[in-house]
Amino acid sequence: MPTERLSMRRIRELLRLKYESGLSSRLIAKSLGISKGAVGIYLHRANAAKLTWPLPEAMTDTSLERLLFPGQVCVKTDRGPEPDWAHVDRELRRPGVTRSLLWVEYRTDRPNGYGYTWFCTSYEAWKQRVSPTMRQRHAAGEKVFVDYAGDTIDIVDPITGEAQAMKLFVGALGASSYVYCEARPSEGLGDWIGCHVGMFAAFGGVATITVCDNLKAAVTNPDRYDPGLNRTYQDMARHYGTTILPARPYKARDKGLGSYCTSSAM
Repeated sequence: MPTERLSMRRIRELLRLKYESGLSSRLIAKSLGISKGAVGIYLHRANAAKLTWPLPEAMTDTSLERLLFPGQVCVKTDRGPEPDWAHVDRELRRPGVTRSLLWVEYRTDRPNGYGYTWFCTSYEAWKQRVSPTMRQRHAAGEKVFVDYAGDTIDIVDPITGEAQAMKLFVGALGASSYVYCEARPSEGLGDWIGCHVGMFAAFGGVATITVCDNLKAAVTNPDRYDPGLNRTYQDMARHYGTTILPARPYKARDKGLGSYCTSSAM
């Protein structure tokens, strides 16, 4: 029985792992969950199509498919117009609104519409077009991004059934996007330090740089050029051998992965 063809998104990832990351076919196969022989077939097709890396920004999935699989007709389904990405962007700035929620609303209006992966990928592509930024690259073990999610979550006591509102701490490794979450009763200094201790223990190591937001438990003077750090937070960093790097005020891109993970965690 023939193996199902990879999606264009996964084929792009295969090419990236080969030509940008320099991985072997065996490691690529393990990463994508396919056979080593399948990796070789896709790379052979890429060489036959004379593809170069990185792929041209203007190359769509349809164009890539035609180059890799010439002569195979792709029957397209009429999925209607694309969502209003400007409206999606405005909605995502509201508390409690997530991409998943907006995608469900989109599919309710258009039952034959695109899937969730396409929705997220197309939205990111739209953001790059309207506000191009340089892609951040993080080495393994270099940075961990820490912050509290904006909304509280309810933790229910299994004995009494009483619900208590808790703050959700999120730590995300820059290279792997591996996430650690912990519920705490407050954003106070003791809980802030305790969350870091639990995070480092769960990760089994400490990142070289810890990027934090400008909450009071971490930063006493949120200055863009010379931020003042809480003394206890500095002592913790010295003990674990990490460097605290506060994000610049009103510069959400400094937090990058941390902001995305805190919104996704809710």
